[in-house]
Amino acid sequence: MIFDLDGTLIDSMPLVLKAFAHALAPFRPDLDEEAIFHRLGGPPERTLLELTGDPRAAGEALRRLQSFGFENGGLVRPFDGMRSLLEGLQARRLPLAVWTGRDRHTTGLIFNAHRLGEFFPLAICGDDLATHKPHPEGLIHLLRELRMGPEHALYVGDADADVLGGAEAGVRTVLISHRRDVRPDVVSRAWSVVDTPEQAYWLIADITGTSGGGALL
Repeated sequence: MIFDLDGTLIDSMPLVLKAFAHALAPFRPDLDEEAIFHRLGGPPERTLLELTGDPRAAGEALRRLQSFGFENGGLVRPFDGMRSLLEGLQARRLPLAVWTGRDRHTTGLIFNAHRLGEFFPLAICGDDLATHKPHPEGLIHLLRELRMGPEHALYVGDADADVLGGAEAGVRTVLISHRRDVRPDVVSRAWSVVDTPEQAYWLIADITGTSGGGALL
């Protein structure tokens, strides 16, 4: 089982969107949170440079982004049922890993805050490799570390890039849509599409025989 982090295990999207909107306010006030959501993926430095088109503006936007995130980190919460699912998967000795576009430093902060390190000995973060989602290198690297073929893995994420990266790696991918409209070409490449993280957890519990009924949630 390989998981994305933001929007899949932890509910950080409110913080992420507010942080990016704050960071970009002096440079791209025309972008609302919905527009920003569709441009997210990979390291924030790259996203900010793409959205501002100016290295100096991107640098100042990054400073504003980091400041906002550090001051409002309490907005990040695990999704209901996340820990119960991971405990069940761990009890069955299923290999677990994370593939996230978030940088390693802030990933570590979240891991420490929510004790995720005990579940995930392996993680590929957005600044670990030269490539980024939807390029499949991160997922392929994890499979190599796990000594596992793609046909034996399942990946869960909430972004189009997760589905496209999973498909390119030959890994079945569950897409959490958060009830947004998903492009038909992305839907066609997903193994399953669900509305919420909780629905994804129920699906995973069912196919792995991890837990059942109300015990999960």
